[in-house]
Amino acid sequence: MQSFLAAFDALPEGTFTGSAHGRRYVVVRQVGGAIQKLVAEELGGKDYISLNLYRLHSGAQLKPCEMPTKKVVDFVMDLKVEA
Repeated sequence: MQSFLAAFDALPEGTFTGSAHGRRYVVVRQVGGAIQKLVAEELGGKDYISLNLYRLHSGAQLKPCEMPTKKVVDFVMDLKVEA
């Protein structure tokens, strides 16, 4: 979980483009208190990533939106922000 959190925290806030697993995405990362969100839509494709990350005193809790946890973790770990 620590490497996922480090990769997530390294992403810029707001809207940006990036690539993961050979595909390009428009990504929105929102940070607001204990709740952080990430939504990504594949450019020219149908892939979609959505997650909520809760930063609680008891520790971080990752809540993917209707998809496997592995999918969102793999996406964030591979995501490269485009300049």
